[in-house]
Order: sequence, then structure tokens, then C-alpha cells
Amino acid sequence: MAKIGMTGKGRQFPAFLVVMMAVIAWAGPVEAAAITFNTALPVAEGEFVAREQLVINTSGDDPSGSARERTAKAAVSVLGYGVNNKLAVFGVLPYRDNELKLTVGGQRQVRSASGFGDATLFGRYTWVQRDGPGRNFRVAPMIGIKLPTGDDGKRDAFGLLPASVQVGSGSWDPFAGVVVTYQTLNYQIDGQFSYRAINEANGFEGGDVTQLDVSLQYRLLPRKLSSSLPDFLYGVMEANWIQQQKNRLNGSSDPDSGGTRLFLTPGVQYVTKRWIAEAAVQVPVSQNLNGSALENDSIGRLSVRFNF
Repeated sequence: MAKIGMTGKGRQFPAFLVVMMAVIAWAGPVEAAAITFNTALPVAEGEFVAREQLVINTSGDDPSGSARERTAKAAVSVLGYGVNNKLAVFGVLPYRDNELKLTVGGQRQVRSASGFGDATLFGRYTWVQRDGPGRNFRVAPMIGIKLPTGDDGKRDAFGLLPASVQVGSGSWDPFAGVVVTYQTLNYQIDGQFSYRAINEANGFEGGDVTQLDVSLQYRLLPRKLSSSLPDFLYGVMEANWIQQQKNRLNGSSDPDSGGTRLFLTPGVQYVTKRWIAEAAVQVPVSQNLNGSALENDSIGRLSVRFNF
């Protein structure tokens, strides 16, 4: 399969992730939606929604003193389908490029891995829908599972890579939650609550994750609506609260893992009749982590999506 370079040092993302853009010419009307969580993507009955998102996550505040620096890059492909006016199903597949720099015994090590990560499948059912003039309200429970499709046994010259560098986890991880959306002509609010159970694989068990996300998309341009359907520019502000329990290694709790993070995420969306381009940066405003758990610096997101 042909590939294109994106990250340097020989690491490449598959060309098909870019080829998806070629079908934009056939895309249908799209709507604004949250940037940091896929579960709020609107999908009409009998239509598809596709999103391609580049995510760059950097972590470098290391309380342990070992000068750890971790960079995780991912090209995340999302495809959703509207089964009917109530049920939508989604598939998510990331291509990951992970790198960890650390000092061991006075020597600097660089450990890395790249490849397709774990796929995710989930369904969302619209349980409550209230439509009115210029506004609507929806409540939609969702349930899904992360599949162990990524390679979780990659090695380098130093031996087996740690779990934080592997592109796959090896575990089957179910999750469930609920999405709430309130939409008007001027703005839209999306909220999500979810819980993900992380199961054991290869002697490692990640901590379960509880997450609360809120997104506000406010129309900046045009200031006044007309009878025609122009392009739109939205300002976006999101908040992401993430609480993770401690990891377990060979049955023992890891004191240097888990904790609570809070991100504020400013962003922009350019909405056309056929596609949306969007960008956002997740900025940590609070990180209450256990022991020497590595803190996030920032998470950048750049994506495009369309319906067809």
C-alpha cells in the first residue's frame, strides 16, 4: 500500500487516510459538532459521516526527575452510519506514532512504535428528541467496545516496549455513556458523560476512566442569517474532565498512575454545505495526578469531516 510521510524519522501515515478526502465532492449537508468527542457527530438516516482527525499529544512535566518526554501522534479515522432516525453506528480506527524519551542509568533512551491501533465500535440511540422552531433537543445513550486490533507486543533494542508506547493494548474494553445536544440557529451545546472499563492484558491493567465533556459552538459569521445557505464560522469552547483510576501491573497497584485532569479547549470550525474543517487545542488547567505520573503539556487537534 502506498504511504505518505508526515512525522519524519521514517514514520509514515497510510495514504488511504488522505484519499478519503477525494469523496468530498459527493458529500451532503453537515452540521457543527463537538471537536474532542466523536459521539456527538450528527448522522441522518441512510447517510454516512466521515471524520479524519490528526491528534498530537505531548507530555513532559515529569515529577520523577527522569526527564521523561512522551509524544503521541495519531491519525484517527471515523465512519458513522445512520441506520434509521434513532440509531447511528460508528467505527473508529487510529494510526499511531508513539515516542518516549527518558533517562535510565544516566543514559538517554528513545523508545518508539508506530502502526494501526485498537479499533472502536459503538452505537448511539436517540432516546429523547424535542424539535421546535429554530431549535432542537436530543438525549442519546451510547454503548461500545474497544477491540484489541493493534499490536501490543512491539519491541526495540532495549526489549519489550512499555504499555505507554505500544500502539495496541491487547484488552477488550467496554464503555457506555449518554450524549445530550441542544441546538439553536445561533449556537449548539453538546454534553457527554461516559465510563470506560479497562481490562487486563499481558499482566497490565489500565485504570478505568470516567469522563465528562461539554462543548459550545457559537456562530460568529455570518452575523445575520439570510434566505440563502452561506458558509459559517463557529467559535468553539470545550471542557474535558477525565478521572482515571490507578493502573495495575501483575496484580499490584501502580502508585505513579491515575488521577484527575481538566482541559479547556478553544477552537474554530469552518462549516460549508459539504464539509467542515476544524482545529482546537486542549490546554490542561488542572492535573491532580498520583505520584510521578506524567502530566500533559497540550493536545492539538486538526480535522475535516463530511456527510455523504
